[in-house]
Amino acid sequence: PRQNMPVRYFIMKSSNLQNIDISQQKGIWSTTPSNERKLNGAFWESSMVYLIFSVQGSGCFQGFARMGSAIGCEKSQDWGSAGFGGLFKVDWIRKESIPFQFAHHLLNPWNDSKKVQ
Repeated sequence: PRQNMPVRYFIMKSSNLQNIDISQQKGIWSTTPSNERKLNGAFWESSMVYLIFSVQGSGCFQGFARMGSAIGCEKSQDWGSAGFGGLFKVDWIRKESIPFQFAHHLLNPWNDSKKVQ
């Protein structure tokens, strides 16, 4: 960790559970190009970047990981959907389904203090 620098947190939404499973097995992730600049900036300017994963419509978090590398140019054939950017390393900390109701006390001050989900 880089000392005296902020820790950043991002919610990563996936369209399906298969992508989460691949990530947990291989320690990689890929996101849309529109997210890459924000994540890479956070990686270089923060002491640590945590990614909290959720499948769209699941009502749960599927776990969380630490961003282990900047996003590169290499693409993966593991994700069936086109439109993803480069790969980056993630170090999974917890792989468990956690219902949103257990996190309703967490509010995002940068999103009108809405619940984190």
